[in-house]
Amino acid sequence: MRFTIMRTMELNRAIGPLREYAKAQPSEPLVLTTRGKPVAALIHLDDADWESVSLSLNPKFIALLERCRRRARKEGTISLAEVKRQLGIPDNAQRRKGDS
Repeated sequence: MRFTIMRTMELNRAIGPLREYAKAQPSEPLVLTTRGKPVAALIHLDDADWESVSLSLNPKFIALLERCRRRARKEGTISLAEVKRQLGIPDNAQRRKGDS
């Protein structure tokens, strides 16, 4: 697991242009705080598209993901191969093994 180091700055000290903060160490998020509590973050979005950014910030989508994760922990999951078997879809991995 890769951990990202975060820089922090009190919001009232952030008096420079936003562009300068975005350029400085773009691989590290900058978390703006008020009295030590996080209030905003400036993060670099390498290779991100608008849809991914929008979904990652959408509370309804985040809630949906969490409900799905809880259900998967409670009920378990099945493999893609099993889904294909149940739906009658040929499994390409099995077909390749038989072809050789």
